[in-house]
Amino acid sequence: MKFVRSFITPPALIVFGLALLIRFLYNEIVTLGYYPLHDSLTYQTIALNLLHEHCYCLLPHLATVDRAPLWPMVIAIIYGILGPHDHMVRLFLSVIGSGTCLLVYYFARDLFGPRIGLVAGLLAAIYPFLYIYDGWLYAESLYTFLLFALCYSLLRLQRTPRWYLMVLSGLLLGLVSLTRPNGPAILGLFVLWVGIMGLTKALSWPVALKSALIVSLVSLALVTPWLIRNYRVSHSLIGVATGDGKVLIGAYNNQIADPNFQNGLYFATWFRPEEAVPALVQQFPTQCAAPCEVTRDGAYKTAALQWIGSHLQQMPTLLGLHALNMWRITSEEADLPINRFPDRPSSQFVVATMVILTPLVFALAALGLFTTWKRWRDLLFIYFMILITLAQSVALYGISRFRAPIEPMLLILAAGAIWWLLTILSKRRKAFA
Repeated sequence: MKFVRSFITPPALIVFGLALLIRFLYNEIVTLGYYPLHDSLTYQTIALNLLHEHCYCLLPHLATVDRAPLWPMVIAIIYGILGPHDHMVRLFLSVIGSGTCLLVYYFARDLFGPRIGLVAGLLAAIYPFLYIYDGWLYAESLYTFLLFALCYSLLRLQRTPRWYLMVLSGLLLGLVSLTRPNGPAILGLFVLWVGIMGLTKALSWPVALKSALIVSLVSLALVTPWLIRNYRVSHSLIGVATGDGKVLIGAYNNQIADPNFQNGLYFATWFRPEEAVPALVQQFPTQCAAPCEVTRDGAYKTAALQWIGSHLQQMPTLLGLHALNMWRITSEEADLPINRFPDRPSSQFVVATMVILTPLVFALAALGLFTTWKRWRDLLFIYFMILITLAQSVALYGISRFRAPIEPMLLILAAGAIWWLLTILSKRRKAFA
């Protein structure tokens, strides 16, 4: 009971309640009239095929390996229980997003004390980049919650090594890997994190080795059945999903390298392969099953690498813009409700809040990065996640949505800056008292 009471506290209830209220209002006002398009429609289509065709398919009866499975499966479960209403999924995401805000509160509380924890939790509740993704059917909200829950679980594991925290961390790592196909990279960073914890004696070597073994085995136990399924339907050794080739060819082609193409709208971003390389796309059938998807993705990747090799002079500019674009303070995602309904006062209010709060969070996070250096062991896994997210954006292409997984982590660094500023202010007050 004492353990439960440490988590269910009045500040925690305030943070969760405010976050849920804001997300509910966002989904009732800003997203009014929303329906799935683009990736949202892809996830929903797979979910409906799971329900009606009993097949993990984008096209009926044609198994797909193009998407990681967890998010379509979650949608399918919600549709199976409550009916095929995307509004119910978005309300589910509102709860998930509120849970992320709660984790921000817990993380900041454990590092900087209850008052700073409450400030961080309330800031997370109102921060637009933590609730705009709760209003559409993309996987960002779920992935962000699971990844940050993993970060918090590892913080608790570092401080109080317990077997159940090792199992929980393994479960979270497995679920993260089933939400986006970058699990091997995160598993590798976890192993590196455990090694550093052992070298610095933050964890004893027996505990570090035990943690590495349990977390790895539990996560692999979750992911391996899906890897076997992918091999059976595609006859190829692939990861959780394909898609790297599609992303690469969309990010490296003649259109995105031309600042005058469509008034620079796609410059250094991403352009649909169907329009970027139509001749290549036409080599593959429209009704493309899993083996075809693997071959197509490989062809896209080869074409993208060839394009890079023949445009090396443009690469420094493109990579630099990828890095900069990741830090945009608003979002240009066409499918976001604020962009689909830009004339609504509610959408304009959200954008105005972005313009005000996002630079503030960035500035505080940058300050916190330097002022919390003595807590580097507590923040090491967060550093790793920020670095890998930045590296992925530079290598692929940069948009603010790609920053979504590290938004809670930026808030933790911002909380560290607030803690440092208040500590300095308190010392000065005592000096003049």
